[in-house]
Amino acid sequence: MRYRAAWDTSDVSIAETREAVRALLADAGHDPDQRPSQDAQIVVSELVTNALRHAPGPGDLALEVTPDAALLRITVRDSSPRPLELRAHDVRRVGGHGLFMVTRLCDQLHTIALETGKQIVAHLRLIKPAGQSLSGSA
Repeated sequence: MRYRAAWDTSDVSIAETREAVRALLADAGHDPDQRPSQDAQIVVSELVTNALRHAPGPGDLALEVTPDAALLRITVRDSSPRPLELRAHDVRRVGGHGLFMVTRLCDQLHTIALETGKQIVAHLRLIKPAGQSLSGSA
């Protein structure tokens, strides 16, 4: 199951990207009101927001659910060559916490340099291994 959206500048709606991931995961059998879908919406929202805020031009979002519906692959491409910058976590700081949340929610997060920008790839596990709670502890 896949979804793809592209934009020229800032003409993409973050609400629409959240709705797209919500609908895709619902089609894959994940309840939109449960944590896996909500976590996915947060990750997509943060990554697309960063692309729109920090990149001057075109970009795109691709979502792919594995055939067993256990993993969501999120790919965001933008036109900025600057890699993601994870700031030191500071609970007193206003803003700048999105990437910290993304790294906490995702199993993998990496950047691929492109000729015309970069591609961020995040893997979000939708079904936790047997014996694990949603918080990740046994």
